[in-house]
Amino acid sequence: MRNLIIEPTSKTPKIILNADVNVFEISGRSIPEDSVGFYRKVIDWIDDYSKNPNPKTNFKFQLEYFNTSSSKCLLDVFRRLEKMYKSGNQVEITWCYDADDEDMKETGEDYKALLEVPFELVSI
Repeated sequence: MRNLIIEPTSKTPKIILNADVNVFEISGRSIPEDSVGFYRKVIDWIDDYSKNPNPKTNFKFQLEYFNTSSSKCLLDVFRRLEKMYKSGNQVEITWCYDADDEDMKETGEDYKALLEVPFELVSI
């Protein structure tokens, strides 16, 4: 399976989806003009990966800011991970947030409440 690595820009997050070394991470700012188009690659990669996932998948999110359209796309990513989990795979989501960013913490709590997958909030 090919890895998906997208370098960050001022408007898009860094994406590392590397099944070979078991690193799955989205970090930075997510305010792309076309969120659906940007996240389509991520969704497609997860759909492909879910056919033969690693024994354990820990997907890390460390976003400093994202817009409303990105939030919908993130929920789509979470739903795909939840589906993997409900299919019997070991999947965990780690939501990292700056200790001073109460909004990002609350957003993580909101996502956690919507999902049936292990979801850990980590203050950094």
